[in-house]
Amino acid sequence: MKSLRIAIEPDPETVAPESNLAVAAPAIDRQLILGGFVHDSVESTISYVDGDPDAVAEILRESTGVETYEITRSTGGCYLYQQQGLTESALDLFEAFFRESIVVLTPYELRADGSIRMTVVGDGAKVQAVIEEFPDEVTVEIVRVGDSVGGPASELSARQREAVSVAWDCGYYEVPRETGIERVAAELDCAISTASDLIRRAESRLVANALDVRR
Repeated sequence: MKSLRIAIEPDPETVAPESNLAVAAPAIDRQLILGGFVHDSVESTISYVDGDPDAVAEILRESTGVETYEITRSTGGCYLYQQQGLTESALDLFEAFFRESIVVLTPYELRADGSIRMTVVGDGAKVQAVIEEFPDEVTVEIVRVGDSVGGPASELSARQREAVSVAWDCGYYEVPRETGIERVAAELDCAISTASDLIRRAESRLVANALDVRR
């Protein structure tokens, strides 16, 4: 089984404002799709929108594609339920992903730069085939390839996870820092240079995953 973290960049001319709220308004930073389904060319989703709920409401009120919506305000943003009719290009995008051979993990992220970030999981050959068969008008970048589906922490080695866990328990990550690398090395029963290397490699992996960048 393979997992691919990918960045999709649809043709911006074909994306309706309600399909990526983060692009439609400067007051919205990103939109996380928590779940949903498509039936008879209508998409129903529940999402968390990181940004101004009033800006969300204004976009949806003016949209001709949204059939119904409900906004629940939250700290820093809102939860949004919406139903919208999909364009032909949007349906092609769904057909490329939502098939028996792969699983799309939620949440997936709609960013202000117009990209969609998601993780797909399945048989390695079938996942690769899906990427290769994508519509020509959609750009797909493979950000990260893995053999696990448990999130960024599962990509650390057992020793790296142990080092980070020990460092956390010792107060190494407190602000201000309560202890130094010497204490971490003593708890791990290894040389200071070894403890430092384990932590640096683990941090590099976790930060790269958080930023969705290649490493």
